[in-house]
Amino acid sequence: MAAPSAEKKRKTKVSASQKVEQHIRNAIYAGALKPRERVIEEDIAQRMKCSRGPVREALLRLERDGLIVTIPRRGSFIRDISADSIDVTFRIRAKLEGLCVRYMREDMTDKDQSALTQCLKEMRAAALKRDDEEFLQADMKLHQTIWRLSKRDQLFITLNTVMNPSIFMVARAYSSQTPVMDRYKDHERYVKMIVTAPLDEVEDLVEDYFYNLYNNLFRQNTYLLGMTGKTWAMEGPVV
Repeated sequence: MAAPSAEKKRKTKVSASQKVEQHIRNAIYAGALKPRERVIEEDIAQRMKCSRGPVREALLRLERDGLIVTIPRRGSFIRDISADSIDVTFRIRAKLEGLCVRYMREDMTDKDQSALTQCLKEMRAAALKRDDEEFLQADMKLHQTIWRLSKRDQLFITLNTVMNPSIFMVARAYSSQTPVMDRYKDHERYVKMIVTAPLDEVEDLVEDYFYNLYNNLFRQNTYLLGMTGKTWAMEGPVV
């Protein structure tokens, strides 16, 4: 009888750690925890009504995923969004989402198109209400739908568990400078492009879309451009 009890205790501990991890992720996505802000283990443990052990486990996983940085004798902090990290995020996402779209188009059904259309409807509803938070959630749902419709688990897992936190943080920090209805129309054009463009061109067109998005981001945030002195367009094609 001791073994089942020990197994139950082990599962409870894992569940507590996962619950803490999700709590911190949600706080980052919602902007409640901001870049460079310190994460205090004791405060999190009290809020989540658990010991500090599950909090430490959660922080280790979040550090592995690039959301947390731990500095010896200082503590754990939300990772800052640097110009270099934005550059890497956009470059990788351009390549991987381009692949997702290519695979999606190779085996696309009417049901798949309806799923994309529904995502756009949710984005439009949020845009009409000028609800930035709801729009951001619908935006991420659209792209996650594209990743899922690729039917390639490796791509979906990479984008959703590794890239998605960085994408979300960048979007929250900078995209709000563009009016929400303009952002909706941009996504409407994007979906039309990925659905109708010639199959042998669509992957490159998706990459071009993200290159332009990146360069627009830097034009809207001149201090970021000052950190690097150039945009992708100034560098030439990414190879």
